[in-house]
Amino acid sequence: MNTVNTRIRTLGVNFSDKGLANVVLWAPEANRVEILLLSRNIKIPLISEEYGYWTLETDLIAPGELYEFILDNDKQLPDPASLSQPKGVHGPSQAIDIRNFSWTDTNWKNIPLKDYITYELHTGTFTPDGTFASLEEKLDYLVDLGVTAIEIMPVAQFSGERNWGYDGVFPYCVQNSYGGAKDLQHLVDVCHQKGLAVILDVVYNHIGPEGNHLEDFAPYFTDKYHTPWGNAINFDDAWCDGVRLFFIENALMWFRDFHIDGLRMDAVHAIKDFSPVHILQEIKEQLDFLEQQTGGCHYLIVELDLNDTRFINRVDKGGYGMSAQWIDEFHHSLRVSSGQEKSGYYSDFNGIKSLAKAYQDAYVYDGTYSDHRKKKFGIKATENPGQQFVVFSQNHDHVGNRMLGERTSELVSFDMQKLMAGAVLASPYLPMLFMGEEYSESGRFQYFVSHTDPELAEAVRKGRKKEFQAFHMSGEAPDPMSVEAFEGSKLHWDLIEKAPHKTMLAYYKKLIGIRKQQSALNVLNRKDVHVECLEDKEVIILQRQHKIQDVICLMNFSDKPQEIHVAVYAPVWQKLIASSDTLWDGSQDLPEKISGEITLVLPPQSFTLYTNQYE
Repeated sequence: MNTVNTRIRTLGVNFSDKGLANVVLWAPEANRVEILLLSRNIKIPLISEEYGYWTLETDLIAPGELYEFILDNDKQLPDPASLSQPKGVHGPSQAIDIRNFSWTDTNWKNIPLKDYITYELHTGTFTPDGTFASLEEKLDYLVDLGVTAIEIMPVAQFSGERNWGYDGVFPYCVQNSYGGAKDLQHLVDVCHQKGLAVILDVVYNHIGPEGNHLEDFAPYFTDKYHTPWGNAINFDDAWCDGVRLFFIENALMWFRDFHIDGLRMDAVHAIKDFSPVHILQEIKEQLDFLEQQTGGCHYLIVELDLNDTRFINRVDKGGYGMSAQWIDEFHHSLRVSSGQEKSGYYSDFNGIKSLAKAYQDAYVYDGTYSDHRKKKFGIKATENPGQQFVVFSQNHDHVGNRMLGERTSELVSFDMQKLMAGAVLASPYLPMLFMGEEYSESGRFQYFVSHTDPELAEAVRKGRKKEFQAFHMSGEAPDPMSVEAFEGSKLHWDLIEKAPHKTMLAYYKKLIGIRKQQSALNVLNRKDVHVECLEDKEVIILQRQHKIQDVICLMNFSDKPQEIHVAVYAPVWQKLIASSDTLWDGSQDLPEKISGEITLVLPPQSFTLYTNQYE
């Protein structure tokens, strides 16, 4: 049972081509296991197999059946590999056949990773209805915006109907209030019809607190390591083989049965594994087998608070083989450059000096001393291409983990928002937008949950207050349990037709279009990047190059006009965009063309692009 089957899902309740139900449960410490079919009150014993697995093949279970497992004539529990929880985390599991969906994306080929322009969204707050079906209605808007991929925050079943998604307790089950498995499959199918790739956020570093029954079945956790969420998931202690298989099969299921194009893996630095083959590497190796069988192409993108290229280096180079990683350091540098406060972990970043290093070296800390961490931190990422790093000016964490959930639109000026957008989209990395930023959404995105356990709810409230003490924030944090925190976090779609939001949306469309059209911007060769940091003027001059094309990115983060000179000659420099132009509600139109070397007075808080040729 410990051999990974990449062709089909083996754990839980699955259906064969003949219509038989194949049941597999891992419960190595149980002496007796039965499956209870609730509609008929039928108990069927499972057969004990090696390594603690219990199996059954039967024609008594049909799709739609509600069931639970009974361990040792005592514990009656939902399936840890459940695909459907129609009555929530405390209710029974429902048997469904995820292989019978009628896909229409046969001709779909995943987009090359270098061409990903990602849009992160939360299903519950992206639309008023908060479902996959209503999300589909906004896909044409996203296509028109120019993004090439959507990244969906976690959808694993969590308690209640309001949650960021990082409290999921059924990793295989799609949240029922979003529409469940079939609606997610339909969403992916429609995305592919429209040319959009789909990234799904998954959480393999912890399991949520309410409705978590994994420990009742097997040693899914170990006290060898401590994480912010308690005992670590057991990837290298006694009985870890079954745990590893559980999560490997989960990753493969999303790719194979839901046609997901990439997984964004939450906080992999909190995955504790000293096995000879790290769990991430094993997921990568099993994904390689799946791709050989299907001819497909899929990506593994990690959130990583370690400047450690081992995670993204190829397996044959001693790495874990992840496709790409988020680099928060770019965000932190950009945030401080924009004039926002330097409290907490932002204290480590020196504005445009740090941002210039992020452009040049990806990691700001690559072996240098970090005062915040009180140690030397990171290694150099010289040989890793630009497509291995995801950058952003905001995301769910850096908005929602603020005490009040203020977006960048509330924290900086309209001009600075345009500059920050340009800084991300002109980078030699993979850009990511957070839902609503493209039209300067003014509403907040707060942290919200809907736990039904009063003690847990109070613990979450206290935990939030303690977290904000590190940032020396005064005032009262909003109640994450309140309906208002959730409802107030939904996007206000009526804004896109109003000033100045309509202008910002047009500006983002133009920027994204320029990135796609100009090879010097969309070819992510870090060797052809040159950065000049004018600290006294708070100006960064970023030069991107591909073959005979040069693009000069001029970023003035100061509140004053700044005169600059770029000693790169071209017969004619053609303006691609200037955020200060009156077209974008700016105060000053910059020249359409410049001959020879570039000498300009950059308006305050402005982003400007010139190129030596059109393509």
